[in-house]
Amino acid sequence: MTDEDSRGSRESDGAAVTVLLVDDHPMFLDGLRGALLPEDGFRVVGEASSAAEAVALNARTVPQVVVLDLGLPDASGIEVARRLIGDSPETRVLVLSMSEDDDNLLAAVRAGASGYLVKGAGREEIIGAIRTVARGGAVFGPRIAERLQSFFDALAAAPGREVFPDLTPRELEVLDLLAGGLDYRQIARRLTISDKTVRNHVTNIFAKLQVNDRAQAIVRARNAGLGTDGSPPRPHE
Repeated sequence: MTDEDSRGSRESDGAAVTVLLVDDHPMFLDGLRGALLPEDGFRVVGEASSAAEAVALNARTVPQVVVLDLGLPDASGIEVARRLIGDSPETRVLVLSMSEDDDNLLAAVRAGASGYLVKGAGREEIIGAIRTVARGGAVFGPRIAERLQSFFDALAAAPGREVFPDLTPRELEVLDLLAGGLDYRQIARRLTISDKTVRNHVTNIFAKLQVNDRAQAIVRARNAGLGTDGSPPRPHE
């Protein structure tokens, strides 16, 4: 029997879905705990307010689902997701975060998260998401799913994706906009990210393309067909 079959079997037999809650805000933890009632088929096996606590509790309790915030005080929630899934592949991670930033969303998906909801989601949506994830499914809120789809549609149509295979989807998008003549601040506004995040992406791009400055990066990008029409793609608008 596979892990997925096992989870489905436990649910069908009436066993409670075991859940580990990870968030550094006590009031939010209280609200989540109160929402996941035993009579509704849930059992909260632990609560953590830091990455270290989350890793330790996950190893000890091996829950079916970890509900994970990304804003932890001692480590990135993305790294925590990757660690939890690596330590116990049978555990599913549902991200529940204040952040709607595309970088966090894509990073969570790459880390292996089975779902991503924003904290404005209602109780029934969260409960439904936990049940779906426990059964081995994937859940993304309507707005999140729409943004994912538009992002990957734009990526699939973008030139240069095969020329620069080492670049992440976001780095390729930044490079395209850079080649289209936008400065760092304009790129930040276009992608709804901070100037600092743009600069971090550009630094990574320089290293991966083995160029020393922006001018060299733009030449490489335009030779590959990026940014040459003067109207860079706008997948997030």
